[in-house]
Amino acid sequence: MVDKQGKRGIASTSIHEGEDTEFIIQPIYQSAIFKHPFGSRIRGRELKYSREDNPTVHLLERKMQALEGAEDCLGFSSGMAAISTLFLGTLGKGDEIVTSKEIYGASLVLLRSLEKFGVEVKAVLNGDVIRAISKDTRIVFIESITNPTLGVPDISTIVSRSREVGALVAVDNTFATPVNFRPLEVGADLIVESATKYLGGHNDVIGGILAGRKDLLASLWEWRRNLGGNLDPFAAYLIIRGLKTLSLRVAEHNRSAQSTAKWLEKRPEVGKVHYPGLLSSRYHRRASSLMEGYGGVVSFDVGSEERAMRLLRSLNLIKTAPSLGGTETLITHPASSSHRKIDAEERRELGITGGLLRLSVGLEGFEEITADLQKALGKL
Repeated sequence: MVDKQGKRGIASTSIHEGEDTEFIIQPIYQSAIFKHPFGSRIRGRELKYSREDNPTVHLLERKMQALEGAEDCLGFSSGMAAISTLFLGTLGKGDEIVTSKEIYGASLVLLRSLEKFGVEVKAVLNGDVIRAISKDTRIVFIESITNPTLGVPDISTIVSRSREVGALVAVDNTFATPVNFRPLEVGADLIVESATKYLGGHNDVIGGILAGRKDLLASLWEWRRNLGGNLDPFAAYLIIRGLKTLSLRVAEHNRSAQSTAKWLEKRPEVGKVHYPGLLSSRYHRRASSLMEGYGGVVSFDVGSEERAMRLLRSLNLIKTAPSLGGTETLITHPASSSHRKIDAEERRELGITGGLLRLSVGLEGFEEITADLQKALGKL
């Protein structure tokens, strides 16, 4: 489908952007080396070695560049490889980064580890990010939907404040995906996504994406080359294959997660339900103004770690695994997985209790998902 300006929509872009029309299914360039010199070029650079560039990886980069509305894009071996390259390539001794404590636990641990190199890390709650930004801030790093309590920061105001002091804004958009939200459209400079999640969509590949301004990506290309976090071509092929159904899958994840969140709110065994699509969420109005959908992840509290573990052991259809965004419905216990390296007091501040569970709603039928949950909740 093409809009009135002649631009492809999300679905057509995911399928067709960057593809050689000679092929229906694009070839995989499973090669470490290429003819050099006098061979092909990517981004104006001579193609010679897959640690630098690879045609299959570059096809994925072109698709994600178009989907995110970016000037350029780089593929990485994982989401954390993208994030670490972003931090190492843009921060130096004496630089300040402002972030939310409510981000993915590994991202927060990585940021705090940079303090030994002289980087000042100001980690605050979502609502305090704007006040924390100062004239010394180099980067503001946030998530469009936070992991695992599904908060939505005031991204537009964060961008405005960052512009005042000349700071860059980088947004981890993994939970939303470009189907639901495109941070560059509200002024962000860089976007990072774990392609392992919704972009790949089938729990069978690890990858990461970094997209944004061309001048920033040119420098980060050099850092990717030297750090060695390049994406494998076969992994890129699997993510490209996943993108072909991205818009359909995300629409169904949105729909089923919304229904599941409403269902959980009515269960007497469940306390707080976190989902920005619920009217009860304090982030509902903000999410509704920014996003076209609320995502496929729902978090809920069952009161204690003992009850949470009993529920996990009682599930059948729903699998216990520390990931999200695939076709299978997965559930995890953040306090003992993604945030286990965050101290207990800070976890309490973030609302990550022993009873909190994060549910990635898959593509099974809503009735089957809730039947499995109902059986497990009945054993609490």
